[in-house]
Amino acid sequence: MPQDVRELTDFYHTPLGQMARRVIRRRIRNFWPNMRGRRLLGYGYAVPYLDAFGDAERAIAAMPSHLGVIGWPDEKNAALLCEEDCLPFPDVFFDRILIVHGLEGAESLRPLLRQLWRVLAPEGRILLIAPNRTSLWAQVDRSPFGHGRPFSRNELDGILKGALFHPSRWERGLYAPPMSSLTGSGASWEAFGAHVSRHGRGACGGSDQVALRRRRAARPAADGKGQTKNCH
Repeated sequence: MPQDVRELTDFYHTPLGQMARRVIRRRIRNFWPNMRGRRLLGYGYAVPYLDAFGDAERAIAAMPSHLGVIGWPDEKNAALLCEEDCLPFPDVFFDRILIVHGLEGAESLRPLLRQLWRVLAPEGRILLIAPNRTSLWAQVDRSPFGHGRPFSRNELDGILKGALFHPSRWERGLYAPPMSSLTGSGASWEAFGAHVSRHGRGACGGSDQVALRRRRAARPAADGKGQTKNCH
């Protein structure tokens, strides 16, 4: 079952959670090395990663109602609680959207993806971190990647294209096994897993990182009347 913010916060305070955060954070910055002057939305439970983007013009953390919400950052609050089908932002408002622990626990994917399409700028980009169905991380409940709905690449590709997104880059990461005794940066596991994966030997990372572009097309319909909710 989906976790809430308390369980997610507790996980990221464990040695395993800290290792996962370091691994995923490095990959996120590799996708987006420069955020200067850009408006960033973190959707789901992205707060462990948003502080990597201190150069962003503005960063907001939006957490769905089934998760709950925590204050972020410490010195001033830029976090809010929202409904999946009604994000409280204007159209085409964000240059970048980072989704972490946002899809696997969603109650309904299509309305959520329509809302993310709506608030993303025409030349904007989304980076999605999603649990890989075939990984060890998706099989154990000691990590958030073992809760909710994991995805295969083909399944996720079809879902995203159906929501008028174009997946432009795929990477797999989090190759370390989800053992509570693991500490450190995880860099050696990532290097080993990437090497094995490149040679087709079946290494299976715990997460997929998917870079998305907003397809130039008619606004996706959210209901039988062909309207997408604008909730700001």
